[in-house]
Amino acid sequence: MRADSLIRALEAAEAHCVERGEKLTPVRKRVLELVLTAEGPVKAYDLLEALKPGPGSAKPPTVYRALDFLMGAGLVHKVEALNAFVGCSHTHDDGGAELFICTDCGSVEERHGAPAPVNTPKGFTIERSVVEHFGHCVKCSH
Repeated sequence: MRADSLIRALEAAEAHCVERGEKLTPVRKRVLELVLTAEGPVKAYDLLEALKPGPGSAKPPTVYRALDFLMGAGLVHKVEALNAFVGCSHTHDDGGAELFICTDCGSVEERHGAPAPVNTPKGFTIERSVVEHFGHCVKCSH
């Protein structure tokens, strides 16, 4: 991600958190920055290693709490199959995310998902939805 794009993404994330009455703390912001600038899906322990050189000593709960907040705010997605995280390009107030995972190069591309399923069990409240599709990206298909 280019520097100007990163600055705009972080400013938008901050504004999104303010709208929700929440705070994008320095640690949350740094974790988001690391996810957004990663070459691909990034694991929590890689984020922890990247945070260690900074002020204070980051512990695993610090990273996981930040990731939980960022997922709840719709700013990152967990790629369940890879146990890794990717940045989100938009909020999902009207539906979930669909992630397209290339089984060759490991790239993950996000698309806006469909609204919550209509056949949800009675009394079940969906907190988040992420659909993962596996296949080959355009680059690897040729």
